[in-house]
Amino acid sequence: MQNRFNALLFGSCLAVGTFSPNVLSASSKVKETKPNILLILADDLGLGDLSCQYAKDIRTPNIDRIFNTGLRLTNCHANSTVSSPSRAGLLTGKFPAMVGVPGVIRTKAYQCWWDLQAGVIMLPQVLKDNDYNTALIGKWHLGYETPNTPNEKGFDFFHGFLGDMMDDYYTHLRHDINYMRLNEKTINPEGHATDIFTDWGIDYIRKQSAEDNPFFLYLAYNAPHDPLQPPVDFLNTVKERENGIPEKRAKLVAMIEHLDYNIGKVMKCLQETNQLDNTIVIFTSDNGGYKASMANNGPTRGYKGDMYEGGLRVPCAVNMPNVFEGGKEIDNFIMLSDFMPTLCDYIGIKLEHEIDGISVLPCWKGEEQDTEDRYIFWVRNENGKDFCGKSQSAIRYKSYKLLQNRPTKPMEFYNIAVDSLETSPLELDGEEYLKLQIKLTEFYRIWGKIPYTKNRHDR
Repeated sequence: MQNRFNALLFGSCLAVGTFSPNVLSASSKVKETKPNILLILADDLGLGDLSCQYAKDIRTPNIDRIFNTGLRLTNCHANSTVSSPSRAGLLTGKFPAMVGVPGVIRTKAYQCWWDLQAGVIMLPQVLKDNDYNTALIGKWHLGYETPNTPNEKGFDFFHGFLGDMMDDYYTHLRHDINYMRLNEKTINPEGHATDIFTDWGIDYIRKQSAEDNPFFLYLAYNAPHDPLQPPVDFLNTVKERENGIPEKRAKLVAMIEHLDYNIGKVMKCLQETNQLDNTIVIFTSDNGGYKASMANNGPTRGYKGDMYEGGLRVPCAVNMPNVFEGGKEIDNFIMLSDFMPTLCDYIGIKLEHEIDGISVLPCWKGEEQDTEDRYIFWVRNENGKDFCGKSQSAIRYKSYKLLQNRPTKPMEFYNIAVDSLETSPLELDGEEYLKLQIKLTEFYRIWGKIPYTKNRHDR
């Protein structure tokens, strides 16, 4: 492993687990057809925790290539401070609370009282209706049983994990329950979850190379979510290289470098199967990095679970040769819920239902676009001593942001344009404050009309 890792970082030729965007496919012409879409989602990856971002103690050459040769979205925000709601926003294009997922969908009854709203339309279903083969490999976390399984929400193929987090990356269990599935079948794969999901993803990509229809692959890793369980050889490499690094930080760095190595294998597979030139690759995270894991959230305040920018801003890049390329930085304010309308806009699919996200294709193309002239809402309900079933919330219009980080904490009002670290709260008064206060109240009023969705604990 040591030699393999060194070759990956410093070798002059391609090694297993690395790819070169400058190497042309065997066939230099790609079909004039709808592009494939590869959406890679990391779990709890901090804004700074890539070597192309802010961290100095980490090496992520493969993810860096996606950023450095594509479009780097420097102002991308998740739809929630935690997993389930953020994923709901990503896949529906709507504010998570409006589709029945204001908080984490959990395994235990006393911790969970929501599920996806009946009839919600998701990105894979829209793409499936437009001739795409659709697959989810990895983490789902939007439902544990019918009617909220991946196969019932538009994915032709599901090979992955239904639950939230794994208590162990090798047993893959959560609360001693096996949530690993091949479509509807319970399975017991062996190995580290990151390696397993990568192998399954590569297998899917290879099979799709022989298909006429384009594919949408949502490759959602559990890493680097705790527990911090990197393979030993990756951990040893980090400790040898980073003298004096704290044990916990070393484990997180090794988790991320292991993830990077596997993403390199996926990208190399796209290249080897002559599909790289016709695939939109998106890489991002579901929320900010976790404080207890010693995550690096860059020049922001807060962590996963916070309504400050550190809990909401996420690393993000879009890459497609000859289309979305050049290492350009896009500073526009973008939400994960914008991906659904943007991808549909690029492909030429007209959405017939109302969503909250907007197409940001113009700014992806380098055109002028005002993406801040809209009200953005973050609402999270949760169990636990900090919430007791109540909500944390935030609303933003242009650069003004009003937030309540916990139900027991006071409201805070910031102008992000002049106070990006959210350290100097403004007075809760004035025209801009009143706009946000009124709109947030209206949001709660409308949200109150959303029918309660009975989940498995109610039946």
